[in-house]
Amino acid sequence: MHTSLTQWAAMLFLPLALPVSAWIMWSDMARMKIPNKAAMTLLIGFAILGLVALDLTEYLWRWSHFAIILVIGFLMNAARMLGAGDAKLAAVIAPFVALQDTFLVLTIFAAMIVLGFTAHRILRRIKPLREMFPDWESWSRRDYPMGLSICLTFLTYLVCGLIYGA
Repeated sequence: MHTSLTQWAAMLFLPLALPVSAWIMWSDMARMKIPNKAAMTLLIGFAILGLVALDLTEYLWRWSHFAIILVIGFLMNAARMLGAGDAKLAAVIAPFVALQDTFLVLTIFAAMIVLGFTAHRILRRIKPLREMFPDWESWSRRDYPMGLSICLTFLTYLVCGLIYGA
């Protein structure tokens, strides 16, 4: 496996992505909401770290990823295909992804949707676990906290870049 994301970029992005993704996943499972502050933290992090991680031309082009995914996400939200927070999160993560890695990221995302959904549905049936987190909205809601799969995709991609990066 090879990624167009460099090991250098992955090494710079991962320390930001890990805690913010944990925050987002926790919040999405607990409240079915993705905090705007978390999304902005990632976007500001890319704005700063991207300047060091990428050459200037690539850095500037990556901002188009944000705009394109934001528009697509807005349209998908309007069609009730996904939540506004999920659309926002996907847009904020998009600049971290090399265009050449789109298929890889979509493949990882498909796997993480299946994995995350299945794990969430199994874990919410385990009484001691539910009792540890009794107020989590996602335990009783029909919809799935997609921020979990989006963040797992993001983290998996960065780890792949760290291991297999250019």
